[in-house]
Amino acid sequence: MKKEKNKQKKADKKENNKLVKVKDKPSVLKWLGNIFVTIALFAIIIIIYILINWGAQELNLPDYDYTEEQIYSITQPTIDKLQNLDKDVTINLLNMENNTAVVEFVNQYVELNSHITTKQIDDITTRPDLVSLYGLTEDDSVLIFECEDTTKVVTQYDFYTYDSITYDTIDTTEEAITNAILDVTIEDKPKIYFLTGHNNYSDDGFLYFQADLLQESNDVETLNIITNTGIPEDCDLLVITTLAEDLEEFESNAIIEYIQNGGEILLLADPNYNNVELPNFQKVLDEYGITIGNGIIIETETNSMIAGLPNFIINTVTENSSITQNVGMNINACLINAGKIEFADSDKMEELGVSVEYLTSASSNAFYRTNLEVTSTEKTDEDEDLDSAYTGAALNKKIDDDTESKLIVFSNCLFATDSEVTITQEYTTYAYLLSNNSDILLNSVSYLTEREDNITIRKSMDYVAYTVTEEQHRIILTIIFAVPIFMILVGIIVWQARRRKK
Repeated sequence: MKKEKNKQKKADKKENNKLVKVKDKPSVLKWLGNIFVTIALFAIIIIIYILINWGAQELNLPDYDYTEEQIYSITQPTIDKLQNLDKDVTINLLNMENNTAVVEFVNQYVELNSHITTKQIDDITTRPDLVSLYGLTEDDSVLIFECEDTTKVVTQYDFYTYDSITYDTIDTTEEAITNAILDVTIEDKPKIYFLTGHNNYSDDGFLYFQADLLQESNDVETLNIITNTGIPEDCDLLVITTLAEDLEEFESNAIIEYIQNGGEILLLADPNYNNVELPNFQKVLDEYGITIGNGIIIETETNSMIAGLPNFIINTVTENSSITQNVGMNINACLINAGKIEFADSDKMEELGVSVEYLTSASSNAFYRTNLEVTSTEKTDEDEDLDSAYTGAALNKKIDDDTESKLIVFSNCLFATDSEVTITQEYTTYAYLLSNNSDILLNSVSYLTEREDNITIRKSMDYVAYTVTEEQHRIILTIIFAVPIFMILVGIIVWQARRRKK
């Protein structure tokens, strides 16, 4: 019996082995089949991808800009400035074949206005005339704008700038191209003079402001009235900044004559902290019936100041003002240690022929401090309540039926300078770049020079140059490499576990 049972067990074992082998064969075939299907699917996906790309190139579909600031698209201000362009402009792209972003951006201008055309020159040696005329080399990559007899060269270095405090890279491609077109097509650029000779700030204290004025197709120079023996006839706008000492009588008389001839003035005046006697300068202000006080405005409303800095007051310019008429939104000025503008009574203003448009003011809960030795941000018994705290105004003075003089005044000059200001321990910037300070100043100039089409909000395109620490570098490498490897190992373990259960 035992022998028969053993024989039966051996027979059953052989049969089971056969069954296992029979089952293994289809399993291998199925595995090979799955690999083939996977490879086929990958091949189909790759073919579809290639076909889609080929089709997109053949159809020449337009690019779409999904960035919040629309940094790869022409903005509305440029569209407004160039929509009435009626002169032929040729943009020569020299050695720009590797800079596809700039080439594509230039092509948007061609689509914007039929008077704009391009010529792409990949081999600069084929144009020895341009090489000789502009002193170019074979390696130079430039754009040359031509309109009739006027030309302008824009290099690849004009497409960006750097912030020396934050080390941000700031893209200026649109500004460079748009202003180059305006430069070669505009017949008369406004001539702007910055008064010098008695200034509290150095002549190079407004470099950002002046650079932006040049970018917006203005001619900018400094002016010493005494050495120049007067104000030049080509002066379209006189910019007066905070004085450290009084004007000479000859200078004040020259400015008053300029006003009587319909001259335009942008006045940026900090409070007279040191109580310097300025009778000749006050004669100029008397033409418009205004005075700049000696104290500073201190805010108490948190929504009207930069957090924790009550002397950094936020003033909102309403959207229907002369300097925001095309903006369609409220914009803010951040004035630092601002004074207040005092106006003559209504009868005197009428006698002077002056009308006033209020632009900016502090809140109704701000107070006025003339004793600047007090360091407390809390209101003291010496401080004054403010019935009005106007910090900016546009004044129009009627000289006669055919002549008028315009003045925009801000009781602050610091906000227009390149002065470094510390907001927090980690954040330092320039006063000119706070809030909408730059837009407000540039729009004021555009209004005073009768270029209302230039009153706008300018595109901000900051790219942060981010540098990681050693620890951050290790974390990034871990995320890039360790996490995918970990997920693969987990997948293998789970697969093995499920296989064994079967």
